Amino acid sequence: MKDRVALVTGGSRGIGRAIAIELGKSGAKVAITYNTNEALAAKVVEEITGKGGTAKAFKADVNNAEEVNSLFKSVKEVFGPVQILINNAGIIRQCPLPLLSEQEWDEVVDTNLKGTFTCTRLAVREMMRARWGRIIIISSDAGRLGEAMGSHYAASKAGTNGFAKSAARELAPYNITVNAVTPGYIETDMTTGADEAIRKKQLDSVPARKMGDPQDVAWLVEFLAGEKARYITGQTISVDGGLFM
Repeated sequence: MKDRVALVTGGSRGIGRAIAIELGKSGAKVAITYNTNEALAAKVVEEITGKGGTAKAFKADVNNAEEVNSLFKSVKEVFGPVQILINNAGIIRQCPLPLLSEQEWDEVVDTNLKGTFTCTRLAVREMMRARWGRIIIISSDAGRLGEAMGSHYAASKAGTNGFAKSAARELAPYNITVNAVTPGYIETDMTTGADEAIRKKQLDSVPARKMGDPQDVAWLVEFLAGEKARYITGQTISVDGGLFM
């Protein structure tokens, strides 16, 4: 991993933060994106550099093609071409299907699915020339199990799972692997403070009877991004305490 250039979208908090720090510990030059909270992104950079790593934060909305273009140009100027892309940026909104507006649907699907496409499309151009690359999409078990009150979110994640398999088939001859990681219930700021009844219902459905930690996801991503995973591509791998099982 040493001196590989890794881009982690949405790397300022939660799962993205854990991934960025883990890649930094492994020797990668880590670029992280944030959309609104520059202070949180700066803390992640500080944590990586404070341990001898290399990192820089870039403001970019993955749902904005112009900003994504500028992002990749900036990362290349600072570190070099992106060699490891972690498509982590995403949003979740809960809403009953009959009340779900077109705007809410578009916001979630465009960020989670279109954002993944936009970033991947740019990353693979350099990867194909170099004949090496790693693309890892942080999806969700919701994309395989469905999610009540979250049809737009589940649809977007099902889309990223299909996108990962299609891209993997196309890019394998170029020594580029593409895999999707589907977390289950992970303890992040998105889940902290949730209604206790909802949390209990969630935990009752998990064989491990506990929530996961962002680090559980980061360890898998770090493995998939390295040489030891060179023959693993087109896979959808759950990190969920047995939920999908």
